[in-house]
Amino acid sequence: MILHRLRWFVHHLVGLGITAVFILPLFWVMVASLRMPGLPPPAQIEWWPPDPQFGNYPFIFELLPFGRYLVNSLIVVGTAVPLTLLTASLTGFALSQLPMRQQRHWFAFNVALLLIPGASVWLFRFQILRWLGLLDSLWALILPAFAASGPLFVLLYYWACRQIPAELVEAARIDGAGLLRCWWQVVLPLAHPTTVAVTVLTFVLYWSDFISPVLYIYRPIYYTLAVGLQIMNQLDPTNWPLLMAAAVVMTLPVLLLFLWLQRYFLHDLSLANLMDKN
Repeated sequence: MILHRLRWFVHHLVGLGITAVFILPLFWVMVASLRMPGLPPPAQIEWWPPDPQFGNYPFIFELLPFGRYLVNSLIVVGTAVPLTLLTASLTGFALSQLPMRQQRHWFAFNVALLLIPGASVWLFRFQILRWLGLLDSLWALILPAFAASGPLFVLLYYWACRQIPAELVEAARIDGAGLLRCWWQVVLPLAHPTTVAVTVLTFVLYWSDFISPVLYIYRPIYYTLAVGLQIMNQLDPTNWPLLMAAAVVMTLPVLLLFLWLQRYFLHDLSLANLMDKN
């Protein structure tokens, strides 16, 4: 009994230590955002400012149109994330239904695409967007979602579909279900952990994207939060409290999304059931 309690204590102590390593930097960013505007970073660790300035947050929305930048970012992720889930899951499921020889070829093709540097496609994407007339619009940022936003998400869904017993899909086909119905009613419920993971990764990808707005957006009315944070840095690079306040505004939605979805990572039974079957 004593050994069991000691093991429980050590297990939770290590978990709290690892959690603190990731939480403390975020906490210090929030503390730095509440300091008096214009002050440099503290010379030593400051757990709480003596005179917290909560007005720094509304002030950055007055200094720059952060409200508009926030709306643009929400529009982009609100459109791109569902489109990515749709296209990536359909493509991954379609690959898993091909003959094994073709699966290996397409798998190798997707892995090869992962090796291509992102910078090498900037010029080609610019030409495509100009040809489609989508430059200087939010659609320029959303368009990659129609191609699953990248081969990684297709491979994640392909691997998830490969883990699903083929008998389930075959039984649904025998009962008269088409491929789309099998994808919707059989594959997606069992690939729920993958959907959650792709949701988080896609959200972070589009939310923190800085290069695409700089390359394809000209008018400030279409800027996103990532660009707004850089503009704030250029306006006053030594005003750390305001910069940290803008960083908190940029980081908070990602944290809230993860806190909302983390229960699926920790407690989702479908992934455990699949692992037991293999």
